[in-house]
Amino acid sequence: MTLLTTRVAPEWVDYNGHMNDAEYARVFSLAVDTLMERIELDAEGRKSLAYTLFTLETHLCYRREAHQGQALAVEVLLLDRDAKRLHVFFTMRDEAGELLATSEQMLMGIDTRSHRPAPFPPAVIEAIDALPHAEEGDWPQAAGRRIGIPRSLP
Repeated sequence: MTLLTTRVAPEWVDYNGHMNDAEYARVFSLAVDTLMERIELDAEGRKSLAYTLFTLETHLCYRREAHQGQALAVEVLLLDRDAKRLHVFFTMRDEAGELLATSEQMLMGIDTRSHRPAPFPPAVIEAIDALPHAEEGDWPQAAGRRIGIPRSLP
Protein backbone atom coordinates (compact mmCIF):
# COMPACT_ATOMS: atom_id res chain seq x y z
CA MET A 1 0.00 0.00 0.00
CA THR A 2 1.56 3.29 -1.10
CA LEU A 3 1.22 5.79 1.73
CA LEU A 4 3.22 8.70 0.46
CA THR A 5 4.58 10.08 -2.79
CA THR A 6 6.94 13.02 -2.92
CA ARG A 7 10.04 14.31 -4.72
CA VAL A 8 13.54 14.97 -3.43
CA ALA A 9 13.53 18.70 -2.61
CA PRO A 10 16.62 20.78 -3.47
CA GLU A 11 17.21 21.54 0.22
CA TRP A 12 17.40 17.78 0.95
CA VAL A 13 20.51 17.35 -1.23
CA ASP A 14 23.85 17.41 0.57
CA TYR A 15 27.49 18.03 -0.35
CA ASN A 16 27.70 14.54 -1.86
CA GLY A 17 25.10 15.46 -4.48
CA HIS A 18 22.37 13.14 -3.19
CA MET A 19 19.65 13.14 -0.56
CA ASN A 20 21.10 13.59 2.91
CA ASP A 21 20.65 10.69 5.34
CA ALA A 22 18.50 12.80 7.68
CA GLU A 23 16.09 13.48 4.84
CA TYR A 24 15.42 9.78 4.35
CA ALA A 25 14.34 9.78 8.01
CA ARG A 26 12.16 12.83 7.30
CA VAL A 27 10.38 11.06 4.43
CA PHE A 28 9.74 8.00 6.61
CA SER A 29 8.45 10.29 9.38
CA LEU A 30 6.04 11.86 6.89
CA ALA A 31 4.95 8.32 6.00
CA VAL A 32 4.16 7.67 9.68
CA ASP A 33 2.03 10.84 9.67
CA THR A 34 0.18 9.52 6.62
CA LEU A 35 -0.19 6.10 8.25
CA MET A 36 -1.76 7.83 11.25
CA GLU A 37 -4.28 9.50 8.94
CA ARG A 38 -5.11 6.09 7.40
CA ILE A 39 -5.80 4.54 10.81
CA GLU A 40 -8.17 7.29 12.02
CA LEU A 41 -5.47 9.27 13.86
CA ASP A 42 -5.50 12.44 11.78
CA ALA A 43 -5.73 15.74 13.70
CA GLU A 44 -9.46 15.30 14.33
CA GLY A 45 -9.07 11.65 15.38
CA ARG A 46 -6.19 12.42 17.74
CA LYS A 47 -8.29 15.11 19.39
CA SER A 48 -11.58 13.20 19.62
CA LEU A 49 -9.95 9.93 20.73
CA ALA A 50 -7.31 11.61 22.95
CA TYR A 51 -4.90 9.17 21.36
CA THR A 52 -1.72 9.28 19.27
CA LEU A 53 1.32 7.23 18.25
CA PHE A 54 4.89 7.66 19.45
CA THR A 55 7.88 6.13 17.68
CA LEU A 56 9.81 3.86 20.05
CA GLU A 57 12.49 2.56 17.70
CA THR A 58 13.51 2.83 14.07
CA HIS A 59 16.03 0.97 11.94
CA LEU A 60 16.79 2.75 8.67
CA CYS A 61 18.75 1.03 5.90
CA TYR A 62 20.04 2.97 2.90
CA ARG A 63 20.13 0.99 -0.36
CA ARG A 64 20.56 3.52 -3.19
CA GLU A 65 21.13 7.22 -3.61
CA ALA A 66 18.21 9.54 -4.30
CA HIS A 67 18.82 12.75 -6.24
CA GLN A 68 17.19 16.16 -6.53
CA GLY A 69 13.77 16.04 -8.15
CA GLN A 70 13.61 12.23 -8.04
CA ALA A 71 10.16 10.78 -7.34
CA LEU A 72 9.80 8.77 -4.14
CA ALA A 73 7.04 6.37 -3.10
CA VAL A 74 6.78 4.93 0.41
CA GLU A 75 4.82 1.76 1.11
CA VAL A 76 3.93 0.16 4.45
CA LEU A 77 3.64 -3.43 5.59
CA LEU A 78 2.39 -4.39 9.05
CA LEU A 79 4.73 -7.02 10.48
CA ASP A 80 3.01 -7.45 13.84
CA ARG A 81 0.82 -5.76 16.42
CA ASP A 82 -0.50 -6.20 19.88
CA ALA A 83 -3.04 -4.20 21.87
CA LYS A 84 -0.98 -1.01 21.81
CA ARG A 85 2.04 -1.45 19.52
CA LEU A 86 2.60 -1.60 15.77
CA HIS A 87 5.68 -3.19 14.20
CA VAL A 88 5.80 -1.77 10.68
CA PHE A 89 8.14 -1.96 7.71
CA PHE A 90 8.36 0.91 5.23
CA THR A 91 9.99 0.74 1.81
CA MET A 92 11.02 3.76 -0.24
CA ARG A 93 11.22 3.25 -4.00
CA ASP A 94 11.93 5.43 -7.01
CA GLU A 95 9.63 5.74 -10.03
CA ALA A 96 11.25 2.67 -11.64
CA GLY A 97 10.45 0.63 -8.53
CA GLU A 98 14.08 0.43 -7.38
CA LEU A 99 14.46 0.09 -3.62
CA LEU A 100 16.13 3.18 -2.15
CA ALA A 101 15.73 2.61 1.59
CA THR A 102 13.80 0.74 4.27
CA SER A 103 12.68 1.76 7.73
CA GLU A 104 11.52 -0.78 10.30
CA GLN A 105 9.70 0.89 13.18
CA MET A 106 8.01 0.12 16.47
CA LEU A 107 5.15 2.53 17.18
CA MET A 108 3.35 2.80 20.53
CA GLY A 109 -0.22 3.92 21.08
CA ILE A 110 -0.45 6.69 23.68
CA ASP A 111 -3.40 8.10 25.63
CA THR A 112 -2.80 11.85 25.34
CA ARG A 113 -4.60 12.60 28.61
CA SER A 114 -2.34 10.41 30.72
CA HIS A 115 0.69 10.45 28.38
CA ARG A 116 0.92 6.70 28.98
CA PRO A 117 0.73 3.71 26.65
CA ALA A 118 -2.84 2.55 26.06
CA PRO A 119 -4.68 0.01 23.90
CA PHE A 120 -5.81 1.09 20.44
CA PRO A 121 -9.36 2.48 20.29
CA PRO A 122 -11.81 0.22 18.37
CA ALA A 123 -11.94 2.48 15.27
CA VAL A 124 -8.14 2.44 15.10
CA ILE A 125 -8.03 -1.36 15.42
CA GLU A 126 -10.46 -1.69 12.53
CA ALA A 127 -8.31 0.57 10.34
CA ILE A 128 -5.11 -1.26 11.35
CA ASP A 129 -6.71 -4.56 10.36
CA ALA A 130 -7.23 -3.14 6.85
CA LEU A 131 -3.48 -2.50 6.36
CA PRO A 132 -1.38 -4.91 4.31
CA HIS A 133 -0.04 -7.57 6.69
CA ALA A 134 3.03 -9.75 6.35
CA GLU A 135 2.26 -13.42 6.64
CA GLU A 136 3.87 -15.12 9.60
CA GLY A 137 7.35 -16.24 8.58
CA ASP A 138 7.22 -14.19 5.37
CA TRP A 139 8.78 -10.91 6.43
CA PRO A 140 10.89 -8.82 4.06
CA GLN A 141 14.52 -9.95 4.10
CA ALA A 142 15.67 -6.65 5.63
CA ALA A 143 13.20 -6.84 8.54
CA GLY A 144 14.46 -7.87 11.96
CA ARG A 145 18.08 -7.14 11.15
CA ARG A 146 20.56 -6.36 13.85
CA ILE A 147 23.37 -3.92 13.45
CA GLY A 148 26.93 -5.16 13.95
CA ILE A 149 30.20 -5.99 12.29
CA PRO A 150 30.24 -9.63 11.20
CA ARG A 151 33.20 -11.50 12.67
CA SER A 152 34.51 -14.84 11.49
CA LEU A 153 35.36 -17.41 14.07
CA PRO A 154 39.04 -18.43 14.38
